[in-house]
Amino acid sequence: MSTAVADVANKTVTFEGTSYNIQELAEDTFTVLVKGVPVGRIVYSFGAANGVPEGDAASEDTLYAIAEAWFAATAE
Repeated sequence: MSTAVADVANKTVTFEGTSYNIQELAEDTFTVLVKGVPVGRIVYSFGAANGVPEGDAASEDTLYAIAEAWFAATAE
């Protein structure tokens, strides 16, 4: 499995060749989009990053990797 790379300035995470846009919904809650289409949400709660898929465009494992990269980058 490859490593997800977060670009906080551009609000994106690149993972396995796909660029995911990150859009804030609320504090520590974000929608993950591919080409403007929501594929899931990432949430930081109780000290852990979590990914929740919406449909089958992105797996839970993919969203977890995106969440880990995003929240690690924004905590710096």
